[in-house]
Amino acid sequence: MSSPASLASIAVAFSIALPSLVLAAETRCGWIDNPTPRNWWLEDSQKSWTIMTQDPDRPEGPEGMELIPDLTEGEFIEINGPSYGYACVCMSVETDGDERITSILSVDQLRLAQCRSDKALPSRD
Repeated sequence: MSSPASLASIAVAFSIALPSLVLAAETRCGWIDNPTPRNWWLEDSQKSWTIMTQDPDRPEGPEGMELIPDLTEGEFIEINGPSYGYACVCMSVETDGDERITSILSVDQLRLAQCRSDKALPSRD
């Protein structure tokens, strides 16, 4: 059985660690591109973020890839066959701080008009 002091120590440790975990998530909104199999990028107002490439060292992509919905069921621009193209999304992600999305926490597909009207994003079409 744990003593009240050790339980208090554990609670303090969690309360210190929790804010750093919460701060790790970033909201990134912009164009999500899937031009060919296993190639994914997100282009937001700051830069182009690599989600996944045909990299043999990272064949499964980041944790949370399964959270990307079937983009063809929403507003989607087909560019390379029926399953490949781009859409507008907001994603909660973790990044390496440089160029790569390392974990996907959630994905919401938006109307194309939302990205098209955002002057901070590159224009499409």
